Amino acid sequence: MAPERESTREAARERTLAGATATTRSRPRLDQPRPPRRRLLPEWDPEAFGRLSERIARFLGTGRFIVWMTIVIILWVLWNIFAPSDLRFDNYPFIFLTLMLSLQASYAAPLILLAQNRQDDRDRVNLEQDRKASERSIADTEYLTREIASLRIGLGEVATRDWIRSELQDLVKELDGRHDGHVVFPAERSRARDVDDR
Repeated sequence: MAPERESTREAARERTLAGATATTRSRPRLDQPRPPRRRLLPEWDPEAFGRLSERIARFLGTGRFIVWMTIVIILWVLWNIFAPSDLRFDNYPFIFLTLMLSLQASYAAPLILLAQNRQDDRDRVNLEQDRKASERSIADTEYLTREIASLRIGLGEVATRDWIRSELQDLVKELDGRHDGHVVFPAERSRARDVDDR
């Protein structure tokens, strides 16, 4: 037995000295994708399941569902009361009917909750988008307000035509008062002065 142990030890030493290759290692290679795992449970698309649950929850909340359920329950009860005894499948306490209604309620409640959760998620996303849009519109409004205020300030310093006209009229009146009858603006001026003014 001792020679067998020594031979296995020597073989292990030779492998470590020679260096272990990738094929002798038990570690997975990082440059290759992992093989797909086998799953015990079936896979499904959560979005498709959510859409189906919303459709069912929407149907459960309609008057059509209540009418159909009422018709089925009335037919069930009438059949199990008035049908011949060998054709009845649920006698008077209607235990099977109670079981069916409990089963329907036990599936309806989680489906309705799932649909409400999906609606809450959509509402949360819409609320976030509305909040961002209102922030942008507030920023745009503040920018436009600042621009309008700066334009008002700029226009306050600009001389308007009416203001210039009133100032000129005041000057004319003032000059008329100083010269008493002298013509302030002669009708004809020399052409040499016009050329110089240009």
